[in-house]
Amino acid sequence: MKRTPLLTAAFTTAALTAAQFASAGQVPGSSSDPDIAVSHHDRVYAAEQFSNTVSVIDPADNKVVGLIRLGDPSPGNFSPLYKGQLLVHGLGFSPDHKTIAVVSIGSNSVSFIDTQTNAVKHVTYVGRSPHEAFFTPDGKEVWVTVRGENYVSVLDSATFEEKTRITLPAGPGMQIFSPDGKYGYVCSSFNPETKVISVANHKIVGTVKQASPFCPNIAATPDGQQVWFTLKDVGKTQAFDARPPFELLKTLDTGPITNHVNIVHNTNGTFAYVTIGGLNQVKVFRTDDFSQVATIPVGSLPHGLWPSGDGSRIYVGLENADAMTAIDTLTNKVIATVPIGQAPQAVAYVPNAVPGGDGTQNTQPLGLAGQSTHLVLVPVGSGKQADASGAPTTVALFDQGLVQVLQAAVTGLQPKQPYVLCLADNPDGSGNVEGLAKFMTNPAGSAVVNALGQIRQLVTPGMQAAGDRHRYLMIAPQVSGKPGVPVQVQARQAP
Repeated sequence: MKRTPLLTAAFTTAALTAAQFASAGQVPGSSSDPDIAVSHHDRVYAAEQFSNTVSVIDPADNKVVGLIRLGDPSPGNFSPLYKGQLLVHGLGFSPDHKTIAVVSIGSNSVSFIDTQTNAVKHVTYVGRSPHEAFFTPDGKEVWVTVRGENYVSVLDSATFEEKTRITLPAGPGMQIFSPDGKYGYVCSSFNPETKVISVANHKIVGTVKQASPFCPNIAATPDGQQVWFTLKDVGKTQAFDARPPFELLKTLDTGPITNHVNIVHNTNGTFAYVTIGGLNQVKVFRTDDFSQVATIPVGSLPHGLWPSGDGSRIYVGLENADAMTAIDTLTNKVIATVPIGQAPQAVAYVPNAVPGGDGTQNTQPLGLAGQSTHLVLVPVGSGKQADASGAPTTVALFDQGLVQVLQAAVTGLQPKQPYVLCLADNPDGSGNVEGLAKFMTNPAGSAVVNALGQIRQLVTPGMQAAGDRHRYLMIAPQVSGKPGVPVQVQARQAP
C-alpha cells in the first residue's frame, strides 16, 4: 500500500516531464510518433569537410565523445594511392537509429557507420560528387543524390548495393521523404525545379518551380503537410504543399548564404529553423502563417541543423567556427557551444543511437582537426576591429599541418560580379598584391571562397618568423583580369 503513492507520483512526474514536448514526433518521423527525451543514449553527428571526420556529441551534457576519422587532411589526401574519404559532407540515418550514412563528395562514397560502435561497416561508391543520403521511412532503401550527375542512386539498405537509378535534371541536391513514405522530394542544385517522386515505383509524379537553380537542402514537416527548401545563391527559402498538386505556398527572403532548413514541433507550435551563413544567424518561422518569430545569433557560417528527438533543442553546425551550437527551442537562446572538427556541413541528431555502454569505441580526440584560426574582413575605411558580429566576411584557416585550407564566407559585395581574394603588403590593401582565389558573387552578392597554402603564418599577428613579412587579406574587384581597388580588408586586431 505504501508503494502505490510513490509509483503514482513517479508516473505523474514522468508524464508531466514528457508532456512538455510529447504533442508530436520530430523529423524525419511522423507527428504521430512519440517524442524521445534527450539522454546519454542520444548522439549528435557532424560531417566535417576539411578534417574528413565525423564528430560525435553526447547531447545530455553537450560534450564531444570523439571523432570518427574517415580520411586524412591535406596534402596527404592528394596522393594517387590515397584510400581514405575526401570532403566528408552529407549525413542521414536509418529509421531504427542503428546506422548513419555519411556522404563524401570528393571520393564519391557513402560510408555506413554503426551508431553503437562507431565502426564503418560498409562503403558504397556511387557517381560523381554525391551530396546527401537518406533512408526511406520503411528502412528498405537509401537514396543518394548524385549532384555531379543527373540521378538519385537507390541503394538496397540490406546489401548497400545500388539497385536502380532515378534519372532527373542535372544536379539533384538533396532528398527527403514524406513521413508516410509515399513521396520522395528531390531539390536541384543546378536546375530551378524540385521533383516529387513516388517511393513505390520511383516515378516522377510532380514538379515544383524553384526561384533559383541552387537548392542545397530540403525538409518535410512531421504532419506531412509542407516541404521547405533553401536557395543558397539568392538567399531565399521556399515552402510548398507536400500533397498533390504540390502548390508553392511561400517564398521568404532569408539572407545571403541561406544554407539549411529543418523543422521543430513543440508546445509553441511548428517552426522552420533556417541557417543564414552570411549573417551568422538562425532565423525561425512559423509554418502556419510563415511569420518570422526569432533571429538567433550563433557564430560564423551556420550550416547544417537538426532537432533533438523531443524538439526541445536544435543543434547547428558552425562551418567557419569549428563548433556545434545547441539552441533551446522554447526560448530560442543558445545554451551550449561545443568545439568539433573542421568545417561542419550536415548535422544529424539520432535519438537512442547508443542503447548501452559509453559509445566511445573507434573514436579519437579532436587533435589537429580542432585547430584553426579565425579572421574577419570589413569594408575599407570602416575602422572596425576583428569581431565576427556584423562583419560582412568571416575567414577560417583550417590547420592541415604545414598548410591550411582557407575558407571565406563573403557577403556585402555587388551581385554577379568577379572579385579576387588577395594578400596585400599593407592593412589598407595597398602595396604588393598577390591573388589567392578568383570568384564570382551570386545574385545575393555573396560567395564561399577557398584557397590552400601556408597562409596562417603570413596573416596572423605574431606568427611570422624572423625576416618574414606580415601580409593582410583583402578583397578587390577584378578589373581586366587584375585586382582593382580594395573593397574589404582584414580587420585590425583589438589591442
